Amino acid sequence: MTFRISAVLLLFLWAFSSALSAQNFSLADVKAYPFPNELTAAAQGSRIAWAVNEEGKRNVYVAEGPAYKARKLTAFNQDDGQEISSLRLSPDGQWVLFVRGGDHGSIWGVKEPVNPSAHLFPEKVQIWAMPFTGGELKSLGDGANPVISPDSKQITFTKSGQIWAIPLDGSAPAKMLFNARGSNGAVEWSPDGKKLAFVSSRGDHSFVGVYTFGDSVISWLAPSFARDRSPRWSPNGQQIAFIRSPGSGGAPDSILVRRHQPWAIYIADVASQKATKLWQSPKTLYGSVPRTNGGANLHWAAHNRIVFMSHQNSWPLMYSIPATGGQAVLLTPGAFMAEHVQLSPDRKFLVFSANTGPDKHDIDRRHIARVSVDKADMEVLTPGSGLEWTPFVTGDGNSIAYISATATRPPLATVMSLKKGKPQLLGQNLIPAKFPLAALVVPKPVTFQAADGTTIHGQLFEPAKRAGKRPGVVYVHGGPSRQMLLGWNYSDYYANVYALNQYLVNQGFTVLSVNYRLGIGYGYDFHQAKKGGEEGASEYQDVKAAGEWLARQRDINPAQIGIYGGSYGGYLTAMALARDSKLFAAGVDIHGVHDLTTGSTQRVLNPDRFERAPDAELATKIAWESSPTADVKTWTSPVLIIHADDDRNVEFPQSTDLVNRLEAQGVPYETMVIVDDTHHWMSHRNALLVGQATADFFRKMFLPSSKKAEPKK
Repeated sequence: MTFRISAVLLLFLWAFSSALSAQNFSLADVKAYPFPNELTAAAQGSRIAWAVNEEGKRNVYVAEGPAYKARKLTAFNQDDGQEISSLRLSPDGQWVLFVRGGDHGSIWGVKEPVNPSAHLFPEKVQIWAMPFTGGELKSLGDGANPVISPDSKQITFTKSGQIWAIPLDGSAPAKMLFNARGSNGAVEWSPDGKKLAFVSSRGDHSFVGVYTFGDSVISWLAPSFARDRSPRWSPNGQQIAFIRSPGSGGAPDSILVRRHQPWAIYIADVASQKATKLWQSPKTLYGSVPRTNGGANLHWAAHNRIVFMSHQNSWPLMYSIPATGGQAVLLTPGAFMAEHVQLSPDRKFLVFSANTGPDKHDIDRRHIARVSVDKADMEVLTPGSGLEWTPFVTGDGNSIAYISATATRPPLATVMSLKKGKPQLLGQNLIPAKFPLAALVVPKPVTFQAADGTTIHGQLFEPAKRAGKRPGVVYVHGGPSRQMLLGWNYSDYYANVYALNQYLVNQGFTVLSVNYRLGIGYGYDFHQAKKGGEEGASEYQDVKAAGEWLARQRDINPAQIGIYGGSYGGYLTAMALARDSKLFAAGVDIHGVHDLTTGSTQRVLNPDRFERAPDAELATKIAWESSPTADVKTWTSPVLIIHADDDRNVEFPQSTDLVNRLEAQGVPYETMVIVDDTHHWMSHRNALLVGQATADFFRKMFLPSSKKAEPKK
C-alpha cells in the first residue's frame, strides 16, 4: 500500500512540475521546432523527399511507401544560413536534387552567396545530387533552377542567363546548350526528352523558344511584341500552351487609376511555330493577371484540357478548357482561394491548398482539396481545425504527401491515402523535448471594422488565465500579399513570427495579428484594395482599427499598446508610430520601408522620354504622403529599429534615413544591425537575436519590473 501511495504521489508531482514548467518557456524553446520548407514526390513509385530546417541546420529527409519511415539523407550540421531550395526527385525516384545557398525569397541577389556566419570565403550557391538510398553527395556546380529530364539521366539549369546541361550523376562536366540573347530560363522538357521549351526574357518583351538536342538552331514560337511565358507541353509533344500578355510601352497613362491587365492562353504548333489564341481573360479588373501563388498555374491535363487559374469572379480559382477551344469550366466554385496547385501524375485531377472547408473560420486556414480536370467535383480532403498545404500525389497514385500543422503542433511532413485514411505524420521525433507543445495557446479568430466599414480579420493570442489588465501588442505581417492563419504558417518567415507571438503571450502580453487589406485570402477587392500602398495607404486604417479594438478589450491596458512588424509590416509599424503615437505607445520596426518615393521619383517625374503620366506630380505627392517619414514630426513613441545589412528585399538605407530623422526629432529609439544576414534571417541564431530583442523591448516598455528574459545557450 505504501508503494502504491508513493507511486501515485510521484505521478502527481511529476504532472504538477510538468505543468509548471510548461507555463514558462524561452524563445529558444519555442523556436526549436523543425520547419519543412520544401516537399516533392517522384513521378513514379511512392518515394517522397522534403527539406527541414532544424534550428538553422537544414537537411533533406526522404521516405518511401508503404511504411513511409522518415530518413535523414544529408548531413549539414551547422547553422550557417545556407538554405535548401528547388528540391526535386528524379522521375524514377533514384536521385534527389537540390540547390544549396542563396536567398530565394529575395527580390534581388537571389543567386548571390549568403554569409551570416562571417566566413572568410562565402559558400557558393550550388546544385547538389545524391542517390535516394544514400551515398556520395555530388556537386553539379554553380547554378540555379534545375530541371530533371524525363528519363532521369540529366538536368538542365540556368547560369548567367543561359541554359546548361549536365548528367544527373555528375559523370561529365556541365556544358552550355546554346547562347541566346536575353535572360533564358523556365525550362520544360518535352515528354520524349528530345526538346526543351524555355522563355527568353528581353526587357519589354519575351519569347518562348524550343531547343532540339542535335539541332543547330532555335525555334521561336509565334514571336511578337508581347511577353510570352509559362510554356507547357502537350502529352504527345506536338504542341505547347503558353501565357501571353502585352509588352511594355504605349502612351503613359494615369498612375493612380487601376486598370485591367490583359492576358491570354495560346496554343502553338511546335513544327510550324504558329500559335492561336485559346482563351482571353475578361476585360475587367477581376480578369487581370493572377498575382497569387503560382500565377496562372497553367497545366496541360488529361482529356486534352488546359487548366489554369483566374480571379475573374473575384477569387483566384481553377478553370478548365478544351485545348481545341470551347467554353471554360469553373472547376472550384466558391468564395475562397486556391494555392500550391499540383497536377496528379496521371494528369486527371488537381490537388491544392485552399482556405475553405465546413468551418466558417476556415477562411483563415489552409486545407488540401482535389478536383477533376474536366468537372467541378471539388472535395476538401483534410477538413478540421488543423492546417495543411503543399500537396503532391505520389507516383503510384495511392497517396498524397503534404505538410500539416495545428495551432500548437508545428509543421511536419504528412502522408495520407487518397482513399482518405488516417494521416501519417513523418518525423515527429524531430520535435525536441524542450519544445513547449503543451504551453502554446490556440489563437482565436476575431473581426472588427475599419473606419470605412471594411471588415478585417485577425487572430488573437491570449493566455488561458487572465488576471488584471495586460499590455497588448499588434502584429502586422509583411508582403503585403500575405495572410496570417489560425495556426502555424506555411512560410518559414511567418512561422518564426508565430513562435514569437506565442512567446510574447507567455511573457505577459496579449497579441493581435491583423490581416489588413492588400493581403490575400479575402478576394480581389481586398487584395487589390483602392488607394492602397503608395496610392494612399488605405490599409493603415485597418492597422489603426486593430490597435483601437485591442485597447477596448476589458483586460487590456489601453495605455500599453505596442506594435511590431517586418518588411511591409515594418512600414505600417512606422506609419502607426508616426501618425498615432497616442495610441501606439511603443513599436519595433523590422526592416521596414519608410519613404515610398525613394527610387521611384526620378522614374515617375522624369522618365527617359518626352511624355510622362498626366498625374505624375500628384502620384509622387501621394506616395510621399503615404510614407512614414512624411509624418515623422508627430512621432513621439519609442521604437526599436532592426535591419540586416545584406537585405535583398528592403534597402538598408531606408532604416539609416529613418534613424537620422528620429535623431534630429529627438524621438527615443534603439537600434539593432545584423551584419551580413538577409531579409529572411537565414541564420537561426540571428532569428533568435531579433525575436529576443523584440520581446525584451516590449518588456522594458510595458513590464519594467519583470526580469529580463535571456535566450538559452
